[in-house]
Amino acid sequence: MTSSRITRPGVPALFAGAAVLALSLAACGAAPSSGNSSENSSGKSAESTSQEGAAPVSNGAAQINVSVEQVNGEEQCVPDYAFAPAGPVTFTVMNKDASGVSEVELLSDKRILGERENVIPGLKPVSFTVTLAGGQYQLYCPGASTENVPFTVTGSAASAAANGVSELLKEGTSGYAKYVTGQVENLVSAVAALQTAVDAGDVNAAQKAYAAARPFFERIEPVAESFPDLDPALDLRVADVEPGTEWTGFHPLEKDLFEAKAITASTKALAAGIVKNVHTLASLTKELENTGAYKPEELANGASGLLEEVQSSKITGEEEAYSKLDLLDFAANIEGSQQAFEYLKPALEEIDGTLSAQIEAQFENVNKALTGYQDEAALGGWKPYTDELKKSDGAKLTALIQALQAPLAKISEKVATV
Repeated sequence: MTSSRITRPGVPALFAGAAVLALSLAACGAAPSSGNSSENSSGKSAESTSQEGAAPVSNGAAQINVSVEQVNGEEQCVPDYAFAPAGPVTFTVMNKDASGVSEVELLSDKRILGERENVIPGLKPVSFTVTLAGGQYQLYCPGASTENVPFTVTGSAASAAANGVSELLKEGTSGYAKYVTGQVENLVSAVAALQTAVDAGDVNAAQKAYAAARPFFERIEPVAESFPDLDPALDLRVADVEPGTEWTGFHPLEKDLFEAKAITASTKALAAGIVKNVHTLASLTKELENTGAYKPEELANGASGLLEEVQSSKITGEEEAYSKLDLLDFAANIEGSQQAFEYLKPALEEIDGTLSAQIEAQFENVNKALTGYQDEAALGGWKPYTDELKKSDGAKLTALIQALQAPLAKISEKVATV
């Protein structure tokens, strides 16, 4: 979990994938202001820099370029168009020179419909595609002088024509929904075992139970992140906690078990809170499955977003700072990303067989490389991600993920425009 997720009051945690649109069945409304003025000190509003008229449509999707840049000495997010027709919309984000802004999100009534993290100067443009109904939205850029930029979608999206590919996509999203529900059901059992070990005061057993529970959460992290308050309550790291805010979830429990190696009344309360919140997550994900809420492009965005999680917190060693179980989380993120891809693959093979084969080959490369880090004798079955291992292998792991993410990032627009 990145720090940008908790920098704004009243706005939800990160979402890059499967579940958010299920939560926005009501008409789209503008997200609340972060408290910043809609104008910068020069008197020039961010939206006034956008071109007039609706964004052009290419490859079946409206195309919006978002430039993260210095504007009159202030860091801003500047879309080249402020309007788009309803239907698939692709946002391509490039950070020119704004070091204080590293994330761009699309919001609808406090819900994150799509986003890209780790957007820093010097990197290639990145994109995400979402299918939008007519209404008011906002581009949210935490850290910018004007954090919220209005964005309007006009008209109504056309109904998708029934065809073989659309049926394959429907089957894929349905299958993925069941996969998520299954992972969360396993998580429910795993955190119950964790609470039992904690309540018994058995540090060693609790450490093992912690390692056993984490993969179930990490595999479906984009879905968990779609729920504004639930994800921070479960997965916030200490560096991301605002002053005066209670730190809850897996990571303060991890600190007690692996750094202090002690179980206190506070530790037991943390474990009980995790169990309660995971039960809530189970109820919400089951509702998403029952309502058929997942969309193909959300699976694709989520698959790519999981790789961003790997690069932003697992490779850096920030996620499991006390247990050093980052490679366990790393592998679970990769598995969750691959599952989202696998459910889309039958349709993608019809849409773009070459791209599908390329992604499949890159997953094989990553999984083959990861076998070298497995260790049956180690907690969780993976080598501890020590500073020495990070120094020697961090760059290699980053290159592997980047080679996979590049083709994987192309899927969302393709499946959204069938």
